[in-house]
Amino acid sequence: MSSDFVVVANRLPVDRSTDPDTGESTWTPSPGGLVTALRPVLQANDGAWVGWPGSTDEVTADELPSAEETGLTLLPVNLSAEDFEKFYEGFSNATLWPLYHDLIVPPTFNRDWWDRYQDVNKRFAEAASAEAAEGATVWVQDYQLHLVPGQLRAKRDDVCIGFFLHIPFPSPELFRQMPWRTSVLEGTLGADVIGFHTQDSARNFMLTLRALGYEVTIQDSSDSATYLRGARLPEEGHIVGTVELEDGRSVKVGAFPISIDSAQVNAKANDPEVMAVAADLRAQLGHPKLLIAGVDRLDYTKGILQRLEALEYLLDSGKLNAEDVVMVQVATPSRERLDDYQRTREMVEQTVSRINGNHGSLGRSVVQYRHSGLPFEQIVGLYAAADIMLVTPLKDGMNLVAKEYVACHSDGSGALVLSEFAGAATQLVQAYLCNPHDVESIAAAVMRAVEDDPAKRKERMEQMWEHTRDNDVDRWAATFLEQLRSIDPER
Repeated sequence: MSSDFVVVANRLPVDRSTDPDTGESTWTPSPGGLVTALRPVLQANDGAWVGWPGSTDEVTADELPSAEETGLTLLPVNLSAEDFEKFYEGFSNATLWPLYHDLIVPPTFNRDWWDRYQDVNKRFAEAASAEAAEGATVWVQDYQLHLVPGQLRAKRDDVCIGFFLHIPFPSPELFRQMPWRTSVLEGTLGADVIGFHTQDSARNFMLTLRALGYEVTIQDSSDSATYLRGARLPEEGHIVGTVELEDGRSVKVGAFPISIDSAQVNAKANDPEVMAVAADLRAQLGHPKLLIAGVDRLDYTKGILQRLEALEYLLDSGKLNAEDVVMVQVATPSRERLDDYQRTREMVEQTVSRINGNHGSLGRSVVQYRHSGLPFEQIVGLYAAADIMLVTPLKDGMNLVAKEYVACHSDGSGALVLSEFAGAATQLVQAYLCNPHDVESIAAAVMRAVEDDPAKRKERMEQMWEHTRDNDVDRWAATFLEQLRSIDPER
């Protein structure tokens, strides 16, 4: 045991690429706010990161980048092909993911998947237990690892444990459908502090516990929907309530809205090379009067189909002229072996084809669709070039694309059309909000963005940038860890 601070996440913060000619593997740091926020804490506290290396090939710790290279110890938890199928694709993403996203597609309750979920979580907990120093802080991340806090506490009652859920937590009526609801809750309650993005998710968790007989105290009963009245929720992460357990422990439950490295994204957007990328992109698209963009994983929760249908409605009705508009939709492949994701891709691509067939012309497509990822520099170039960004998830824990877009428009240019069911809507209250389940609502929000007074549109973006600048990912991590430290101030 050697690390005072241990992060436990489904993935390690490195990606492996293999040279097709030599077969030699190289590891590079993963992009992402979580890694950015936690790296300084890890480096200052002899930190370690426990996670899956990203493939079903066996990887040893010696094969990973060293602590001298990365500033932190990387500890692999390997998954077999069967683990990947049952734990990751199965219980994590065909049971929990749809259940937590309001049953947009029906979840599958499979006992074999549940058994494998328990087993894999136990291996993560064992790895964390073996690495954590006496009195260490262990921060467990996300829905794939709900059971780790409880399994770890059973082994190590000396450590301080945090858990953060990066996706929404559903209403009690939905969560209680799951056959293993009590086990998932008990595993999560092994933590000392449990964090969510929004008050709604935190309150849903508390009300679920109350319905199942736990003793809970809800200190903050505010409703996240106050943003619909133009009121932003508290900037700081804060405690929504507490849970009193039979073993005498008191667990804090709070809302800690995650963010981005806003300064880094803003600096990237203002880099001359990226500015050139943005200018080249508009030129390649024929200098459209209106450039609309969407950047998402190709997931049924992201509302890509609905935003395309909204564009089609605007074109069909003549409210937008096809000669003036180009939409760029980047749809990064995701979980492609799952049937629901395959169906989503088919419907999206059929709609893209129909729009271009009806409204495009020879040599010019209205929708430029890319079913692959892009380097971050090109993504930032697209953000900077876009006049309107469509972020229209049917349900989302936060959605950092919205904040990245805002960070690329600190000059007040651009406009953000944002789903009221994204956690980001509770903070970016000046966005043009829409109901993503209603195609006409999305279309109306787009037209408000197009037709709004330029000075008011600029003011909206400037206010969102100020908020995003002042509430970055470092602040998110600091507010959560401050609550963890308060459990045992002398640690």
